[in-house]
Amino acid sequence: MLPWEAWFSLSIALFLLLGLALRIASTDLLAMFSLALLAVVADLSGSPLLPGLGELVAGFGNPALVTVGLLFAVVAGLELTGGTDLATSWLLRRPRNLFDAQLRLLAPVAGLSAFLNNTPIVAAMLPVVTDLGKRTGLPNSRFFLPLSYAAILGGMCTTIGTSTNLLVNSKIVEQGGVPLGFFGPGWVGLPATLVGLVYMFVASRRLLPDRRPALSPHDDPRQYTVEATVVTGGPLVGQTIEDAGLRHLPGLYLAEIQRDGDSLPAVAPTERLMAGDLLLFVGMLDSVVDLQKMRGLSTGTDQARKLNVPAWSRKMVEAVVSSRCPLVGKSIRAGRFRTHYGAAVIAVARGNQRVAGKIGDVVLEPGDVLLLEASPQFMQNRRESRDFFLVSTIHNAAVRRPERVWISLGILLAMVTLAATGTLDILSAALAAALAMILFRCCTMIEARRSVDWSILLVIGAALGIGAALDRSGAAEAIAHGLLNVAGTNPLMALAAVYLATMLCTEMITNNAAAILMFPIGWEAAESLGANPIAFSVAVMIAASGGFSTPFGYQTNLMVFGPGGYRFSDFLRFGIPLNLLVFLVAMIVIPVVWTLR
Repeated sequence: MLPWEAWFSLSIALFLLLGLALRIASTDLLAMFSLALLAVVADLSGSPLLPGLGELVAGFGNPALVTVGLLFAVVAGLELTGGTDLATSWLLRRPRNLFDAQLRLLAPVAGLSAFLNNTPIVAAMLPVVTDLGKRTGLPNSRFFLPLSYAAILGGMCTTIGTSTNLLVNSKIVEQGGVPLGFFGPGWVGLPATLVGLVYMFVASRRLLPDRRPALSPHDDPRQYTVEATVVTGGPLVGQTIEDAGLRHLPGLYLAEIQRDGDSLPAVAPTERLMAGDLLLFVGMLDSVVDLQKMRGLSTGTDQARKLNVPAWSRKMVEAVVSSRCPLVGKSIRAGRFRTHYGAAVIAVARGNQRVAGKIGDVVLEPGDVLLLEASPQFMQNRRESRDFFLVSTIHNAAVRRPERVWISLGILLAMVTLAATGTLDILSAALAAALAMILFRCCTMIEARRSVDWSILLVIGAALGIGAALDRSGAAEAIAHGLLNVAGTNPLMALAAVYLATMLCTEMITNNAAAILMFPIGWEAAESLGANPIAFSVAVMIAASGGFSTPFGYQTNLMVFGPGGYRFSDFLRFGIPLNLLVFLVAMIVIPVVWTLR
Protein backbone atom coordinates (compact mmCIF):
# COMPACT_ATOMS: atom_id res chain seq x y z
CA MET A 1 0.00 0.00 0.00
CA LEU A 2 1.51 3.29 -1.08
CA PRO A 3 1.73 6.07 1.54
CA TRP A 4 -0.17 9.28 0.96
CA GLU A 5 3.12 11.06 0.19
CA ALA A 6 3.61 8.86 -2.88
CA TRP A 7 0.08 9.49 -4.12
CA PHE A 8 0.50 13.22 -3.53
CA SER A 9 3.81 13.33 -5.44
CA LEU A 10 2.23 11.40 -8.30
CA SER A 11 -0.75 13.76 -8.37
CA ILE A 12 1.57 16.78 -8.57
CA ALA A 13 3.48 15.21 -11.45
CA LEU A 14 0.23 14.32 -13.24
CA PHE A 15 -1.14 17.83 -12.67
CA LEU A 16 1.96 19.29 -14.27
CA LEU A 17 1.73 16.91 -17.22
CA LEU A 18 -1.97 17.64 -17.70
CA GLY A 19 -1.43 21.39 -17.35
CA LEU A 20 1.26 21.31 -20.01
CA ALA A 21 -0.94 19.23 -22.30
CA LEU A 22 -3.89 21.65 -21.95
CA ARG A 23 -1.65 24.76 -21.94
CA ILE A 24 -3.57 26.29 -19.04
CA ALA A 25 -0.58 28.53 -18.25
CA SER A 26 3.00 29.13 -19.33
CA THR A 27 5.44 26.26 -18.87
CA ASP A 28 7.60 27.95 -16.26
CA LEU A 29 4.57 29.14 -14.25
CA LEU A 30 3.09 25.62 -14.15
CA ALA A 31 6.40 24.10 -13.11
CA MET A 32 7.03 26.65 -10.37
CA PHE A 33 3.45 26.39 -9.08
CA SER A 34 3.76 22.59 -8.84
CA LEU A 35 7.08 22.89 -7.01
CA ALA A 36 5.66 25.51 -4.63
CA LEU A 37 2.68 23.27 -3.82
CA LEU A 38 5.03 20.41 -3.02
CA ALA A 39 7.18 22.66 -0.84
CA VAL A 40 4.20 24.00 1.17
CA VAL A 41 2.74 20.54 1.85
CA ALA A 42 6.17 19.10 2.72
CA ASP A 43 6.84 21.97 5.14
CA LEU A 44 3.42 21.80 6.81
CA SER A 45 3.37 18.00 7.13
CA GLY A 46 6.97 17.53 8.15
CA SER A 47 6.84 14.08 6.57
CA PRO A 48 10.22 12.36 6.09
CA LEU A 49 8.85 10.83 2.87
CA LEU A 50 8.68 14.24 1.22
CA PRO A 51 11.84 16.20 0.45
CA GLY A 52 12.36 19.36 2.42
CA LEU A 53 12.57 22.80 0.88
CA GLY A 54 16.34 22.60 0.53
CA GLU A 55 16.13 19.36 -1.44
CA LEU A 56 13.23 20.60 -3.56
CA VAL A 57 15.12 23.69 -4.70
CA ALA A 58 18.48 21.93 -4.89
CA GLY A 59 17.73 21.33 -8.57
CA PHE A 60 18.39 25.01 -9.25
CA GLY A 61 21.98 24.41 -8.22
CA ASN A 62 22.20 21.17 -10.16
CA PRO A 63 25.38 21.05 -12.29
CA ALA A 64 23.33 20.14 -15.38
CA LEU A 65 21.11 23.20 -14.98
CA VAL A 66 24.06 25.53 -14.34
CA THR A 67 25.81 24.04 -17.36
CA VAL A 68 22.82 24.76 -19.60
CA GLY A 69 22.76 28.37 -18.36
CA LEU A 70 26.47 28.83 -19.08
CA LEU A 71 26.10 27.29 -22.52
CA PHE A 72 23.66 30.04 -23.48
CA ALA A 73 26.50 32.53 -22.96
CA VAL A 74 28.87 30.38 -25.02
CA VAL A 75 26.33 30.27 -27.84
CA ALA A 76 25.89 34.05 -27.62
CA GLY A 77 29.61 34.48 -28.29
CA LEU A 78 29.42 32.12 -31.27
CA GLU A 79 26.34 33.83 -32.65
CA LEU A 80 27.65 37.40 -32.32
CA THR A 81 30.95 36.59 -34.02
CA GLY A 82 29.36 34.49 -36.76
CA GLY A 83 30.95 31.30 -35.47
CA THR A 84 27.81 29.18 -35.81
CA ASP A 85 27.29 30.33 -39.38
CA LEU A 86 30.94 29.70 -40.30
CA ALA A 87 30.83 26.20 -38.82
CA THR A 88 27.57 25.13 -40.41
CA SER A 89 26.94 27.22 -43.54
CA TRP A 90 28.90 24.82 -45.75
CA LEU A 91 26.63 21.98 -44.63
CA LEU A 92 23.23 23.64 -44.38
CA ARG A 93 23.42 25.87 -47.46
CA ARG A 94 20.59 25.59 -49.98
CA PRO A 95 18.66 22.51 -48.77
CA ARG A 96 16.16 21.49 -51.45
CA ASN A 97 13.30 20.31 -49.23
CA LEU A 98 12.40 19.21 -45.70
CA PHE A 99 14.10 15.82 -46.02
CA ASP A 100 17.29 17.36 -47.40
CA ALA A 101 17.36 20.00 -44.63
CA GLN A 102 16.77 17.44 -41.89
CA LEU A 103 19.39 15.08 -43.30
CA ARG A 104 22.00 17.85 -43.39
CA LEU A 105 21.12 18.82 -39.80
CA LEU A 106 20.38 15.58 -37.96
CA ALA A 107 23.05 13.21 -39.25
CA PRO A 108 26.01 15.41 -38.15
CA VAL A 109 24.33 16.21 -34.82
CA ALA A 110 23.85 12.50 -34.07
CA GLY A 111 27.44 11.76 -35.07
CA LEU A 112 28.92 14.55 -32.94
CA SER A 113 26.77 13.63 -29.94
CA ALA A 114 28.45 10.22 -29.78
CA PHE A 115 31.79 11.86 -28.98
CA LEU A 116 30.73 15.11 -27.31
CA ASN A 117 28.17 15.86 -24.64
CA ASN A 118 24.89 16.36 -26.45
CA THR A 119 23.71 19.35 -24.37
CA PRO A 120 26.29 21.88 -25.70
CA ILE A 121 25.72 20.60 -29.22
CA VAL A 122 21.99 21.35 -29.02
CA ALA A 123 22.68 24.74 -27.41
CA ALA A 124 25.08 25.67 -30.21
CA MET A 125 22.63 24.56 -32.90
CA LEU A 126 19.58 26.51 -31.66
CA PRO A 127 20.39 29.73 -33.59
CA VAL A 128 21.51 27.68 -36.59
CA VAL A 129 18.13 25.93 -36.74
CA THR A 130 16.35 29.29 -36.56
CA ASP A 131 18.34 30.49 -39.57
CA LEU A 132 17.68 27.20 -41.36
CA GLY A 133 13.94 27.68 -40.92
CA LYS A 134 14.12 31.17 -42.38
CA ARG A 135 16.24 30.00 -45.28
CA THR A 136 13.94 27.14 -46.24
CA GLY A 137 10.65 28.85 -45.38
CA LEU A 138 9.78 25.84 -43.21
CA PRO A 139 8.51 26.20 -39.63
CA ASN A 140 11.06 25.78 -36.85
CA SER A 141 8.78 23.19 -35.26
CA ARG A 142 9.87 20.75 -37.99
CA PHE A 143 13.50 20.99 -36.85
CA PHE A 144 13.86 21.64 -33.12
CA LEU A 145 12.37 18.41 -31.75
CA PRO A 146 14.23 16.19 -34.27
CA LEU A 147 17.39 18.10 -33.28
CA SER A 148 16.91 17.10 -29.64
CA TYR A 149 16.06 13.50 -30.51
CA ALA A 150 19.07 13.14 -32.84
CA ALA A 151 21.38 14.41 -30.08
CA ILE A 152 19.86 11.96 -27.58
CA LEU A 153 20.17 9.02 -29.98
CA GLY A 154 23.76 9.86 -30.89
CA GLY A 155 24.67 10.08 -27.20
CA MET A 156 23.58 6.45 -26.73
CA CYS A 157 26.42 5.19 -28.93
CA THR A 158 29.40 5.68 -26.59
CA THR A 159 30.11 5.72 -22.88
CA ILE A 160 30.89 9.46 -22.98
CA GLY A 161 27.94 10.46 -25.18
CA THR A 162 25.78 11.22 -22.15
CA SER A 163 26.35 11.56 -18.43
CA THR A 164 23.85 8.70 -17.98
CA ASN A 165 26.11 6.26 -19.81
CA LEU A 166 29.08 7.28 -17.68
CA LEU A 167 26.99 6.96 -14.51
CA VAL A 168 25.72 3.45 -15.30
CA ASN A 169 29.18 2.31 -16.40
CA SER A 170 30.62 3.46 -13.07
CA LYS A 171 27.84 1.57 -11.26
CA ILE A 172 28.78 -1.62 -13.12
CA VAL A 173 32.37 -1.24 -11.89
CA GLU A 174 31.14 -0.66 -8.32
CA GLN A 175 29.25 -3.96 -8.50
CA GLY A 176 32.39 -5.78 -9.64
CA GLY A 177 31.28 -6.16 -13.23
CA VAL A 178 33.38 -5.70 -16.36
CA PRO A 179 32.92 -2.11 -17.61
CA LEU A 180 31.65 -1.47 -21.09
CA GLY A 181 34.21 -0.32 -23.64
CA PHE A 182 34.13 3.10 -25.25
CA PHE A 183 31.83 1.85 -28.02
CA GLY A 184 30.08 -0.74 -25.83
CA PRO A 185 26.69 1.01 -25.79
CA GLY A 186 26.96 1.39 -29.56
CA TRP A 187 25.78 -2.19 -30.11
CA VAL A 188 22.32 -0.85 -29.22
CA GLY A 189 22.89 2.87 -29.76
CA LEU A 190 24.00 2.73 -33.39
CA PRO A 191 21.04 0.69 -34.76
CA ALA A 192 18.68 2.71 -32.55
CA THR A 193 20.12 5.93 -34.02
CA LEU A 194 19.73 4.69 -37.60
CA VAL A 195 16.16 3.52 -36.99
CA GLY A 196 15.36 6.76 -35.16
CA LEU A 197 16.70 8.97 -37.96
CA VAL A 198 14.72 7.06 -40.58
CA TYR A 199 11.61 7.39 -38.42
CA MET A 200 12.08 11.16 -38.07
CA PHE A 201 12.66 11.63 -41.80
CA VAL A 202 9.48 9.71 -42.60
CA ALA A 203 7.15 10.77 -39.79
CA SER A 204 8.04 14.40 -39.09
CA ARG A 205 5.95 15.72 -41.98
CA ARG A 206 2.81 14.10 -40.58
CA LEU A 207 3.38 14.01 -36.83
CA LEU A 208 5.15 17.31 -36.17
CA PRO A 209 3.09 20.53 -36.04
CA ASP A 210 3.34 23.21 -38.69
CA ARG A 211 3.20 26.25 -36.46
CA ARG A 212 4.13 29.68 -37.69
CA PRO A 213 3.92 33.08 -35.99
CA ALA A 214 0.66 34.95 -36.43
CA LEU A 215 2.57 37.73 -38.19
CA SER A 216 5.31 37.01 -40.66
CA PRO A 217 8.02 39.47 -41.66
CA HIS A 218 6.11 40.11 -44.88
CA ASP A 219 3.25 41.66 -42.88
CA ASP A 220 5.43 44.65 -41.90
CA PRO A 221 4.68 47.49 -44.36
CA ARG A 222 8.08 49.18 -43.90
CA GLN A 223 10.56 48.50 -46.68
CA TYR A 224 14.15 49.09 -45.63
CA THR A 225 16.78 49.68 -48.27
CA VAL A 226 20.18 48.31 -47.27
CA GLU A 227 23.43 48.00 -49.18
CA ALA A 228 26.02 45.26 -48.81
CA THR A 229 29.43 44.89 -50.39
CA VAL A 230 30.85 41.59 -51.61
CA VAL A 231 34.05 41.16 -49.59
CA THR A 232 37.23 40.71 -51.62
CA GLY A 233 38.54 37.18 -51.15
CA GLY A 234 35.30 36.16 -49.44
CA PRO A 235 33.33 32.96 -50.05
CA LEU A 236 30.75 34.65 -52.31
CA VAL A 237 33.18 35.88 -54.97
CA GLY A 238 32.60 33.99 -58.23
CA GLN A 239 29.33 32.41 -57.11
CA THR A 240 26.04 32.97 -58.90
CA ILE A 241 23.18 34.74 -57.15
CA GLU A 242 21.38 31.38 -56.90
CA ASP A 243 24.37 29.47 -55.51
CA ALA A 244 25.15 32.20 -52.99
CA GLY A 245 21.66 31.84 -51.51
CA LEU A 246 20.68 35.44 -52.32
CA ARG A 247 17.80 34.51 -54.60
CA HIS A 248 15.19 33.52 -52.01
CA LEU A 249 16.07 35.35 -48.82
CA PRO A 250 13.03 35.44 -46.47
CA GLY A 251 11.51 38.93 -46.31
CA LEU A 252 14.33 40.39 -48.44
CA TYR A 253 15.04 40.66 -52.13
CA LEU A 254 18.01 41.78 -54.18
CA ALA A 255 16.85 44.83 -56.09
CA GLU A 256 20.05 45.99 -57.80
CA ILE A 257 23.78 45.42 -58.24
CA GLN A 258 26.15 48.33 -58.78
CA ARG A 259 29.48 47.36 -60.36
CA ASP A 260 32.20 49.70 -61.61
CA GLY A 261 29.75 52.59 -61.95
CA ASP A 262 27.18 50.51 -63.82
CA SER A 263 23.79 49.46 -62.45
CA LEU A 264 22.23 46.03 -62.96
CA PRO A 265 18.58 46.56 -61.95
CA ALA A 266 17.20 43.21 -63.15
CA VAL A 267 19.48 40.68 -61.48
CA ALA A 268 19.37 37.22 -63.06
CA PRO A 269 19.91 34.19 -60.80
CA THR A 270 22.85 33.17 -62.98
CA GLU A 271 24.66 36.50 -62.47
CA ARG A 272 28.08 35.90 -60.90
CA LEU A 273 29.22 38.04 -58.00
CA MET A 274 32.50 39.94 -58.20
CA ALA A 275 34.66 41.39 -55.45
CA GLY A 276 33.52 44.90 -54.55
CA ASP A 277 30.00 44.52 -55.98
CA LEU A 278 27.52 46.74 -54.17
CA LEU A 279 24.26 44.88 -53.60
CA LEU A 280 21.10 46.85 -52.85
CA PHE A 281 18.51 44.85 -50.89
CA VAL A 282 14.95 45.81 -49.97
CA GLY A 283 13.16 44.10 -47.08
CA MET A 284 11.90 44.02 -43.52
CA LEU A 285 13.77 44.91 -40.35
CA ASP A 286 14.30 41.35 -39.11
CA SER A 287 15.59 40.30 -42.51
CA VAL A 288 17.95 43.27 -42.70
CA VAL A 289 19.34 42.35 -39.28
CA ASP A 290 19.77 38.72 -40.40
CA LEU A 291 21.68 39.91 -43.48
CA GLN A 292 24.53 40.88 -41.16
CA LYS A 293 25.10 37.21 -40.39
CA MET A 294 25.88 36.28 -44.00
CA ARG A 295 29.55 35.57 -44.52
CA GLY A 296 31.16 37.34 -47.44
CA LEU A 297 28.97 40.45 -47.22
CA SER A 298 29.82 43.71 -45.51
CA THR A 299 26.77 45.77 -44.51
CA GLY A 300 27.73 49.31 -43.65
CA THR A 301 30.64 48.17 -41.53
CA ASP A 302 33.13 50.58 -43.11
CA GLN A 303 31.21 53.60 -41.87
CA ALA A 304 30.59 51.96 -38.49
CA ARG A 305 34.30 51.25 -38.01
CA LYS A 306 35.08 54.93 -38.59
CA LEU A 307 33.20 55.66 -35.37
CA ASN A 308 36.33 54.51 -33.52
CA VAL A 309 34.07 52.60 -31.13
CA PRO A 310 34.57 48.85 -30.63
CA ALA A 311 31.80 46.63 -31.98
CA TRP A 312 30.73 45.40 -28.55
CA SER A 313 30.01 49.00 -27.47
CA ARG A 314 27.84 49.85 -30.48
CA LYS A 315 24.06 49.36 -30.56
CA MET A 316 21.57 48.70 -33.32
CA VAL A 317 19.07 51.55 -33.18
CA GLU A 318 15.98 52.68 -35.10
CA ALA A 319 15.53 56.46 -35.37
CA VAL A 320 12.71 58.44 -37.03
CA VAL A 321 13.86 61.71 -38.64
CA SER A 322 11.93 64.75 -37.39
CA SER A 323 11.19 67.94 -39.34
CA ARG A 324 13.62 69.80 -37.05
CA CYS A 325 16.58 67.65 -38.07
CA PRO A 326 19.18 69.99 -39.69
CA LEU A 327 20.06 67.29 -42.24
CA VAL A 328 16.59 67.20 -43.82
CA GLY A 329 16.99 67.99 -47.52
CA LYS A 330 20.62 66.85 -47.52
CA SER A 331 22.06 63.52 -48.48
CA ILE A 332 23.45 61.30 -45.70
CA ARG A 333 26.95 61.71 -47.11
CA ALA A 334 26.79 65.47 -47.71
CA GLY A 335 25.28 66.06 -44.29
CA ARG A 336 28.13 64.07 -42.70
CA PHE A 337 25.63 62.09 -40.62
CA ARG A 338 28.26 59.85 -39.03
CA THR A 339 30.41 62.76 -37.87
CA HIS A 340 27.42 64.81 -36.72
CA TYR A 341 25.66 62.12 -34.67
CA GLY A 342 28.26 59.44 -33.93
CA ALA A 343 26.19 56.84 -35.76
CA ALA A 344 26.43 55.03 -39.10
CA VAL A 345 23.34 54.58 -41.28
CA ILE A 346 22.91 50.91 -42.19
CA ALA A 347 19.49 51.06 -43.86
CA VAL A 348 16.70 53.53 -44.68
CA ALA A 349 12.93 52.98 -44.79
CA ARG A 350 10.41 55.46 -46.24
CA GLY A 351 6.93 54.08 -45.68
CA ASN A 352 6.25 51.30 -48.14
CA GLN A 353 8.32 52.96 -50.86
CA ARG A 354 11.68 51.77 -52.06
CA VAL A 355 14.47 54.30 -51.52
CA ALA A 356 16.56 54.27 -54.68
CA GLY A 357 20.32 54.63 -54.94
CA LYS A 358 23.19 54.18 -52.54
CA ILE A 359 22.62 54.80 -48.85
CA GLY A 360 25.04 57.72 -48.79
CA ASP A 361 23.14 59.45 -51.64
CA VAL A 362 19.72 59.22 -49.93
CA VAL A 363 18.30 62.69 -49.26
CA LEU A 364 16.65 62.65 -45.86
CA GLU A 365 12.98 63.53 -45.45
CA PRO A 366 10.88 63.93 -42.28
CA GLY A 367 9.48 60.56 -41.23
CA ASP A 368 12.35 58.51 -42.70
CA VAL A 369 13.22 55.57 -40.47
CA LEU A 370 16.96 54.95 -40.15
CA LEU A 371 18.61 51.78 -38.96
CA LEU A 372 21.83 52.83 -37.25
CA GLU A 373 24.92 51.41 -35.66
CA ALA A 374 25.28 53.94 -32.89
CA SER A 375 27.94 54.78 -30.36
CA PRO A 376 27.14 55.17 -26.64
CA GLN A 377 27.39 58.94 -27.16
CA PHE A 378 24.45 58.86 -29.58
CA MET A 379 22.29 57.07 -27.03
CA GLN A 380 23.28 59.58 -24.31
CA ASN A 381 22.59 62.67 -26.43
CA ARG A 382 19.31 61.52 -27.97
CA ARG A 383 17.28 62.61 -24.93
CA GLU A 384 18.38 66.22 -25.43
CA SER A 385 17.95 66.26 -29.19
CA ARG A 386 14.77 66.99 -31.15
CA ASP A 387 16.29 65.88 -34.42
CA PHE A 388 14.46 62.54 -34.13
CA PHE A 389 10.88 61.78 -33.20
CA LEU A 390 11.63 58.35 -31.81
CA VAL A 391 14.79 56.45 -30.98
CA SER A 392 14.61 52.83 -29.88
CA THR A 393 17.21 50.14 -29.38
CA ILE A 394 16.59 46.90 -31.26
CA HIS A 395 16.85 44.33 -28.49
CA ASN A 396 16.84 41.25 -30.73
CA ALA A 397 19.78 42.55 -32.74
CA ALA A 398 23.40 43.12 -31.87
CA VAL A 399 26.37 44.45 -33.76
CA ARG A 400 28.35 41.55 -35.21
CA ARG A 401 32.07 41.23 -34.62
CA PRO A 402 33.34 38.85 -37.34
CA GLU A 403 36.98 39.69 -36.62
CA ARG A 404 36.67 37.51 -33.49
CA VAL A 405 35.06 34.51 -35.16
CA TRP A 406 38.14 32.31 -34.92
CA ILE A 407 38.54 33.21 -31.26
CA SER A 408 34.99 32.07 -30.51
CA LEU A 409 35.45 28.84 -32.46
CA GLY A 410 38.75 28.22 -30.65
CA ILE A 411 37.02 28.69 -27.30
CA LEU A 412 34.28 26.23 -28.33
CA LEU A 413 36.83 23.68 -29.53
CA ALA A 414 38.80 24.00 -26.29
CA MET A 415 35.63 23.55 -24.22
CA VAL A 416 34.61 20.44 -26.14
CA THR A 417 38.13 18.94 -26.04
CA LEU A 418 38.58 19.51 -22.31
CA ALA A 419 35.16 18.01 -21.56
CA ALA A 420 35.47 15.07 -23.97
CA THR A 421 38.93 14.03 -22.74
CA GLY A 422 37.88 14.25 -19.10
CA THR A 423 40.43 16.98 -18.35
CA LEU A 424 37.55 19.07 -17.00
CA ASP A 425 33.98 18.10 -16.30
CA ILE A 426 31.38 19.70 -18.55
CA LEU A 427 30.40 22.32 -15.93
CA SER A 428 33.96 23.54 -15.41
CA ALA A 429 34.59 23.56 -19.16
CA ALA A 430 31.37 25.52 -19.82
CA LEU A 431 32.20 28.04 -17.07
CA ALA A 432 35.68 28.60 -18.48
CA ALA A 433 34.30 28.95 -22.01
CA ALA A 434 31.60 31.44 -20.98
CA LEU A 435 34.15 33.60 -19.16
CA ALA A 436 36.54 33.39 -22.11
CA MET A 437 33.80 34.56 -24.49
CA ILE A 438 33.33 37.64 -22.32
CA LEU A 439 37.01 38.32 -21.64
CA PHE A 440 37.91 38.07 -25.34
CA ARG A 441 34.94 40.32 -26.21
CA CYS A 442 33.10 37.76 -28.31
CA CYS A 443 30.11 38.94 -26.28
CA THR A 444 29.63 41.34 -23.40
CA MET A 445 28.37 40.48 -19.94
CA ILE A 446 25.07 42.19 -20.75
CA GLU A 447 24.69 40.18 -23.96
CA ALA A 448 25.55 36.97 -22.11
CA ARG A 449 22.88 37.67 -19.48
CA ARG A 450 20.28 38.50 -22.12
CA SER A 451 21.02 35.28 -23.99
CA VAL A 452 19.94 33.09 -21.07
CA ASP A 453 16.44 31.66 -21.45
CA TRP A 454 15.41 31.80 -17.80
CA SER A 455 12.12 29.98 -18.40
CA ILE A 456 14.06 26.88 -19.49
CA LEU A 457 16.20 26.98 -16.35
CA LEU A 458 13.14 27.42 -14.12
CA VAL A 459 11.43 24.42 -15.69
CA ILE A 460 14.54 22.22 -15.41
CA GLY A 461 15.07 23.19 -11.76
CA ALA A 462 11.42 22.60 -10.86
CA ALA A 463 11.35 19.26 -12.70
CA LEU A 464 14.38 18.09 -10.71
CA GLY A 465 12.57 18.98 -7.47
CA ILE A 466 9.43 17.11 -8.50
CA GLY A 467 11.58 14.14 -9.50
CA ALA A 468 13.16 14.17 -6.03
CA ALA A 469 9.67 13.98 -4.49
CA LEU A 470 8.73 10.99 -6.65
CA ASP A 471 11.97 9.30 -5.60
CA ARG A 472 11.80 10.09 -1.86
CA SER A 473 8.11 9.18 -1.50
CA GLY A 474 8.64 5.78 -3.09
CA ALA A 475 6.28 6.46 -6.00
CA ALA A 476 8.87 5.85 -8.71
CA GLU A 477 10.17 2.67 -7.06
CA ALA A 478 6.63 1.33 -6.64
CA ILE A 479 5.97 1.81 -10.36
CA ALA A 480 9.20 0.02 -11.21
CA HIS A 481 8.54 -2.95 -8.90
CA GLY A 482 4.98 -3.21 -10.19
CA LEU A 483 6.21 -3.70 -13.73
CA LEU A 484 8.79 -6.27 -12.58
CA ASN A 485 6.11 -8.25 -10.74
CA VAL A 486 4.14 -8.48 -13.97
CA ALA A 487 7.18 -9.92 -15.77
CA GLY A 488 7.45 -13.03 -13.60
CA THR A 489 10.51 -15.31 -13.92
CA ASN A 490 11.10 -15.04 -17.68
CA PRO A 491 14.47 -13.26 -18.18
CA LEU A 492 13.43 -11.62 -21.46
CA MET A 493 10.16 -10.40 -19.93
CA ALA A 494 12.07 -9.14 -16.89
CA LEU A 495 14.52 -7.34 -19.17
CA ALA A 496 11.61 -5.69 -20.98
CA ALA A 497 10.03 -4.74 -17.65
CA VAL A 498 13.28 -3.15 -16.42
CA TYR A 499 13.57 -1.21 -19.68
CA LEU A 500 9.94 -0.02 -19.61
CA ALA A 501 10.12 0.92 -15.92
CA THR A 502 13.30 2.94 -16.52
CA MET A 503 11.76 4.60 -19.57
CA LEU A 504 8.66 5.55 -17.58
CA CYS A 505 10.77 6.94 -14.74
CA THR A 506 12.99 9.02 -17.03
CA GLU A 507 9.90 10.58 -18.63
CA MET A 508 8.64 11.65 -15.19
CA ILE A 509 11.88 12.51 -13.39
CA THR A 510 15.31 12.94 -15.02
CA ASN A 511 17.56 10.58 -16.93
CA ASN A 512 20.27 10.40 -14.27
CA ALA A 513 17.77 10.04 -11.44
CA ALA A 514 16.00 7.24 -13.33
CA ALA A 515 19.32 5.47 -13.89
CA ILE A 516 20.29 5.73 -10.21
CA LEU A 517 16.87 4.45 -9.15
CA MET A 518 16.60 1.57 -11.61
CA PHE A 519 20.19 0.29 -11.72
CA PRO A 520 20.06 -1.60 -8.38
CA ILE A 521 16.58 -2.90 -9.22
CA GLY A 522 17.76 -4.20 -12.58
CA TRP A 523 20.95 -5.72 -11.13
CA GLU A 524 19.00 -7.43 -8.33
CA ALA A 525 16.39 -8.73 -10.77
CA ALA A 526 19.11 -10.22 -12.98
CA GLU A 527 20.86 -11.95 -10.09
CA SER A 528 17.61 -13.34 -8.67
CA LEU A 529 16.79 -14.86 -12.07
CA GLY A 530 20.33 -16.11 -12.67
CA ALA A 531 20.54 -13.78 -15.70
CA ASN A 532 23.41 -11.62 -16.97
CA PRO A 533 23.36 -8.34 -14.94
CA ILE A 534 25.35 -6.51 -17.66
CA ALA A 535 22.46 -7.01 -20.08
CA PHE A 536 20.05 -5.48 -17.56
CA SER A 537 22.48 -2.62 -16.92
CA VAL A 538 22.65 -1.83 -20.64
CA ALA A 539 18.83 -1.81 -20.73
CA VAL A 540 18.83 0.75 -17.90
CA MET A 541 21.50 2.80 -19.69
CA ILE A 542 19.61 2.99 -23.00
CA ALA A 543 16.16 3.46 -21.47
CA ALA A 544 17.33 6.22 -19.12
CA SER A 545 18.66 8.18 -22.09
CA GLY A 546 15.59 7.51 -24.25
CA GLY A 547 13.24 10.17 -22.92
CA PHE A 548 11.34 11.16 -26.05
CA SER A 549 7.68 11.49 -25.08
CA THR A 550 7.74 14.32 -22.49
CA PRO A 551 9.63 17.63 -22.24
CA PHE A 552 11.13 16.40 -18.94
CA GLY A 553 12.54 13.18 -20.39
CA TYR A 554 15.81 14.85 -21.29
CA GLN A 555 17.17 18.35 -20.75
CA THR A 556 17.60 18.96 -24.49
CA ASN A 557 13.83 18.42 -24.85
CA LEU A 558 13.28 21.31 -22.46
CA MET A 559 15.76 23.43 -24.40
CA VAL A 560 13.73 23.12 -27.62
CA PHE A 561 10.27 23.18 -26.02
CA GLY A 562 9.87 26.97 -26.08
CA PRO A 563 11.79 27.87 -29.28
CA GLY A 564 9.84 25.25 -31.24
CA GLY A 565 6.48 26.49 -29.98
CA TYR A 566 5.55 22.93 -29.02
CA ARG A 567 2.71 21.63 -26.92
CA PHE A 568 2.93 18.69 -24.56
CA SER A 569 0.83 16.62 -26.97
CA ASP A 570 3.50 17.08 -29.68
CA PHE A 571 5.98 15.13 -27.56
CA LEU A 572 3.46 12.34 -27.00
CA ARG A 573 2.51 12.10 -30.67
CA PHE A 574 6.05 12.23 -32.04
CA GLY A 575 7.96 10.69 -29.13
CA ILE A 576 5.96 7.59 -28.16
CA PRO A 577 6.54 5.80 -31.51
CA LEU A 578 10.25 6.57 -31.20
CA ASN A 579 10.26 5.21 -27.64
CA LEU A 580 8.70 1.98 -28.91
CA LEU A 581 11.13 1.68 -31.83
CA VAL A 582 14.19 2.08 -29.59
CA PHE A 583 12.64 -0.40 -27.14
CA LEU A 584 12.24 -2.98 -29.91
CA VAL A 585 15.82 -2.47 -31.09
CA ALA A 586 17.08 -2.91 -27.50
CA MET A 587 15.04 -6.08 -26.95
CA ILE A 588 16.43 -7.60 -30.16
CA VAL A 589 20.08 -6.59 -29.75
CA ILE A 590 20.75 -6.86 -25.99
CA PRO A 591 19.98 -10.61 -25.68
CA VAL A 592 22.18 -11.31 -28.71
CA VAL A 593 25.22 -9.27 -27.63
CA TRP A 594 24.94 -9.93 -23.87
CA THR A 595 23.50 -13.42 -23.42
CA LEU A 596 20.79 -13.35 -20.76
CA ARG A 597 21.75 -16.67 -19.17
